[in-house]
Amino acid sequence: MLTKHRGEFLLVLGAFFFSFSGIIVTVVMKHLPALRLAEVRSVSAVVILGTYVLLTRPEIIKVKKAEIPRLALYGVVGFAFVNFGYLLGIQRGVPLGLVLIIEFTASIWIALWIKLVRKGFVSNQMWLAVALSFTGLVLVAKVWEGFKFDLIGITAATLCAFCLAAYFLMSERIGKSREPIATLIFGMGFASAFWLIVLPPWTFPFEVFTVQMDLGGIAKGTMLPGWLLIGAAAIFGTVVPYMLVLSGMKLLTASTSSVIGMLEPVIAGAFAWIWFAQSWDGIQLMGAATVLVGIYLADRAKTVAS
Repeated sequence: MLTKHRGEFLLVLGAFFFSFSGIIVTVVMKHLPALRLAEVRSVSAVVILGTYVLLTRPEIIKVKKAEIPRLALYGVVGFAFVNFGYLLGIQRGVPLGLVLIIEFTASIWIALWIKLVRKGFVSNQMWLAVALSFTGLVLVAKVWEGFKFDLIGITAATLCAFCLAAYFLMSERIGKSREPIATLIFGMGFASAFWLIVLPPWTFPFEVFTVQMDLGGIAKGTMLPGWLLIGAAAIFGTVVPYMLVLSGMKLLTASTSSVIGMLEPVIAGAFAWIWFAQSWDGIQLMGAATVLVGIYLADRAKTVAS
């Protein structure tokens, strides 16, 4: 069973790590600007994975000159811009739930791209899966509560959605000829170059590494140094989940992978329920169940790109 559904298992496990690391990220962002955290996570991932590959299998990251533009586009759009749009939306005051809903319209854009641009086949079951999962997220996030319209924030979240769609589509193509670890190194490498140009390293607030940070929630009063939490965000919130997701995507289509990715906000909500005592009501529980049904249908659906 595990072998047959290995791709789904890896994607779900990746969503689990992304969601759990959200607690760590929430703590760190009280002391470090969001975009700086995105920069640290990208650079750390490249240093960790790049060092490992250079010492063990340097041949897997050899690249032809003709491939560089495509890989650069993949890193900047699929990694840097996704984080930029997501974090800017939140920074502008758009509710997190609404930002997530807009972000995960990526599944819709992927299906439309396959159908209209690639002239591929998208089954009715996949359209239903996307609709159910999206509806479920709306219910989980209860976006009608605390709604705040901010043009820049909404635009940023929409940019994030398009870039996330591009990430899944490009990962699917690049992953056919590259190992997941090499794909991640290239993606994070070019994303790091983008961040280091936009946010020069000599302006980084290095004192954050020695700040004692309160974990909050059920661990309120527990203080840990910034370097430990930032390191955890880099390893367990970036390297591990991205490796799991890219490995799972080698076995599944971009459309199916993007729908399974909708599980992330649901799991994140469950962690918030436990850690921050943010209880769910009947509407949100119904939404979570609807997302699961949508993911099940997406896994069974047929989507073939030409």
